[in-house]
Amino acid sequence: MIEKLTEEIIEGRRLNKEDDFQLLLHEDLSQICKGADRLRKHFLGNKAELCSIINGRSGRCSEDCKFCAQSSHYSTKIKEYPFLEPEKILEDCKRHEEKNVGRYSIVTAGRKLGGEEMEKALEAYRAMAKSCPGIGLCASFGLLEENDFVRLREAGVTRYHANIETSRRNFPNICTTHTFEQKLEVIRRAKRAGLKVCSGGIIGMGETWEDRIDMALTLSSFQVESIPLNVLRPIKGTPFGYLPVLKEEDILRTVGIFRYINPDKEIRLAAGRNSMSSGGMKVFCAGANGAITGDMLTTGGNKIDQDRQELAAMGFIL
Repeated sequence: MIEKLTEEIIEGRRLNKEDDFQLLLHEDLSQICKGADRLRKHFLGNKAELCSIINGRSGRCSEDCKFCAQSSHYSTKIKEYPFLEPEKILEDCKRHEEKNVGRYSIVTAGRKLGGEEMEKALEAYRAMAKSCPGIGLCASFGLLEENDFVRLREAGVTRYHANIETSRRNFPNICTTHTFEQKLEVIRRAKRAGLKVCSGGIIGMGETWEDRIDMALTLSSFQVESIPLNVLRPIKGTPFGYLPVLKEEDILRTVGIFRYINPDKEIRLAAGRNSMSSGGMKVFCAGANGAITGDMLTTGGNKIDQDRQELAAMGFIL
């Protein structure tokens, strides 16, 4: 049955909310991974993309996302600092370009970036666009207005990151200071401003399989170009600090399901990859074709050189 579904998707079928997903939920995991890997090869070939981020401003976030160490609502004892100077960001971007990382993003916690901090960000992007032409530039600054996206595009940004985090049903269990619809509107604004969109979420926050499928379907409906999947790393001091780490087989099945629902999009594993065996490389046999490499916002990540070597050994082209 899974072989038949794989063939139908290759021939043009796309899954939607009217479909029965029991096959993807109960088929043998090895067969799900095999089919998802075939879809990835058919639609995207063997090209893989590594991207990196810099935490442009740490802590003191007004939002109450229950997974986040940077929220001012919780006590996590993370390092706090204001927006970094553009020169420091440029230096970091240059180091990543030298290591042949495909994309680079400044990420800030908070409802949205504005004022003097936005001006610093725009200055940094203009400098990076001029000095680092070999790396794609992304931004992740919260619930911006459409004019903000236009300014970012003019400064050299080509892709905006705006995770929806989970399903519409489950979102109020994750955050109460902004809404799921506000998340979706950010995606619309970024697209209207001419930016591509990177949007995904976090798994392992107590959601159901139906929530994961609904998140994948929502992203499919918006035709986002890149889908990052984070695996929750429970952080002491946050409301989700007590949750168990997601099982590896559940991570692999989730990646496979996302590939079946978004067959021609980039699917990349982000935070939590180092909780898996072999640095999470198994996800690249389950439909993934990208990853965030280097350090995450508040947790450590995989090393760039190691990622490049292991992906090349698996036959991926970087």
